[in-house]
Amino acid sequence: MPPHIRPQETVDLGLRLSDLGLADRETAAICGVAVKTVRRWRRVYQREGRVRSVTAATCPRCHDRPLDPDAYGLLLGAYLGDGHIVRNRRGVYLLALFQDARYAGLVEEWRVAAVTVKGGGSTHVRARPGCTAVESYWMHWPCVFPQHGTGRKHDRSITLVDWQRNLVQADPRPFLRGLFHSDGCRITNWTVRPLRDGPKRYEYGRYFFSNESPDILALCAWALDLLDIPWRLPRSNMISVARREAVAALDEFVGPKY
Repeated sequence: MPPHIRPQETVDLGLRLSDLGLADRETAAICGVAVKTVRRWRRVYQREGRVRSVTAATCPRCHDRPLDPDAYGLLLGAYLGDGHIVRNRRGVYLLALFQDARYAGLVEEWRVAAVTVKGGGSTHVRARPGCTAVESYWMHWPCVFPQHGTGRKHDRSITLVDWQRNLVQADPRPFLRGLFHSDGCRITNWTVRPLRDGPKRYEYGRYFFSNESPDILALCAWALDLLDIPWRLPRSNMISVARREAVAALDEFVGPKY
């Protein structure tokens, strides 16, 4: 049997969606293939008894599977910063995280984190207008992200439940990394000061996190406070970290986008 023309992760996703009960037409639309291709994948694996690399990922909340705290904290920050969850048919949910297409390193980091939190299966990277989306289908995304709800995040209350707060309190760094790399940035400001021997240019870094949700801004501020990193609000929808020692602290685990 020749190898699949499509990437193996696309085959895995198609088989997983079929196992969850999606119609071949729906599965084909999600995977970007013809309906007959989905049917062929399923027949080949059944007829030849080939091992499926796709797994029925268990839920950390429903089945008490250990949850990787670093991967989850990162994914939680990325989701709250610039992500969403939508329900597809038959109870399958799509988690989508959005990132500038220039930052392939962060896209891959988020993809790996999604697979780790999910416990296996496929996570896709898709080109969208002006950005790249990390997309993952799973029935249990609302279990691990109970902030999911109807409408835009800044139009509703966003709070962490106890187990999430405990996880972030244990180590706020992955959560802050996800926030600043999703809806934030690190910039380099400069100024020129006149000196006795002539003007001298000084450069200094600053971090910004912008979000229209006051609740998400408050969570960012709370996580910074846990690490004793000073911040301020130059605008109602923006957190700024500008002190030299504070920028240096964030540089240790956030840093520029890549």
